[in-house]
Amino acid sequence: MKIERLVKMANDIGNFFNSETDKEIAAEGIKNHILRSWDPRMRKAIIAYCQEDGSELSGLVKAAITKLAA
Repeated sequence: MKIERLVKMANDIGNFFNSETDKEIAAEGIKNHILRSWDPRMRKAIIAYCQEDGSELSGLVKAAITKLAA
């Protein structure tokens, strides 16, 4: 799967959780959704993208991916 598609998917998930006023809870929700729904190759690719560039990811998604990588 192309990284552009993963970025769009991650940002779409982030948009859903963005209505949460507590951004820590929102980032945790994004992280958990990606853990449950994405296969390991997809997770590895989005983590690598976030660590190398991440410029197309929203701030909330970057926070979630950082949690995911830890």
